[in-house]
Amino acid sequence: MPTDTFFTRRRTVRRYSDRQLSDDTLRELFEEASHAPTTGNMQLYSAVVTRSAEMKRRLAPMHFGQPQLQGCQAAVTVCADLRRFTRWCEISGAEAGFDNLQMFFAGVLDAAMFAQQLCTAAEGRGLGTCYLGTTTYNAPEIAEALSLPQLVVPVTTVTVGYPDECPADPGRLPVEAIMHQESYEDFSDSRLRELYAAKEAREDSRRFVEENSLENLAQVFARVRYPRESNERFSESFAAFIRKAGINF
Repeated sequence: MPTDTFFTRRRTVRRYSDRQLSDDTLRELFEEASHAPTTGNMQLYSAVVTRSAEMKRRLAPMHFGQPQLQGCQAAVTVCADLRRFTRWCEISGAEAGFDNLQMFFAGVLDAAMFAQQLCTAAEGRGLGTCYLGTTTYNAPEIAEALSLPQLVVPVTTVTVGYPDECPADPGRLPVEAIMHQESYEDFSDSRLRELYAAKEAREDSRRFVEENSLENLAQVFARVRYPRESNERFSESFAAFIRKAGINF
C-alpha cells in the first residue's frame, strides 16, 4: 500500500485465511512493536501470544464469542506489566513504588502504544488486525486463563492473521470534530449535529437504527451497544480485579 494512503486506507480485519503466520514473522513484529514510545523507556507492558486452537477456544467465551479470535493465526493479549520492572528494582536493591494508579496508567499507555505499533507493523506486511475491546470486560477470567501474576493486568487483545476479506470503509468523524486549536471548543448542539451527520447518514448506521427500532444512532450506542448498566457492572469488576492484582487506588 502506498505510504501516502497507508493510514487512511487501513481497515480492521475480522475474517482471516488459513495462510500460516510464521514464528519468525511474529517475532519480527514484536521487535518492531517494541520500539513504540514508552514511559521513561521502562516498557511497562508484556504480551501473551495465543496460537493453539485449544487456548483460543478457552478464551472465546471471555471475548463473547467474537469469531475473529478463533479464526486468527495469533491472538495477542497486551498487558500493563508493573511486575517485571518492580522485581528488577527489588533484586537491584531499589524500592519501586509502582503499585499505584499513576504507574498503572503509565503501564496502560505503554501497552496501548505497543499494541498500536504491532498493528501498524503487521498491516505494513499485508497482515490484518483487529482490536478486541472485550479484554477488560472479563479481565479476571482472562488473567486466570493466561496465568497472569500480581501487578500484571490485561488491557487489550489484538488478533493477527492474513486477511480473507476486504472490509468497507467504516467512516470516521471529520478532523474538525477532534482537532481543537489552542483550547477545547465545547460544540453547540447544532455544530455537534453537523459533525455527526455523515456518520448517521451511512447505510449501515441507518440499518442499526432500524434493526433496533430506535430513533437515531446515538440511542443504538447508549441503549444497545454500551448501556449504562453493563458499563457499570464491568467497571466494578475491573476495578476489583485491579485492586486484587496489587494496584492501590
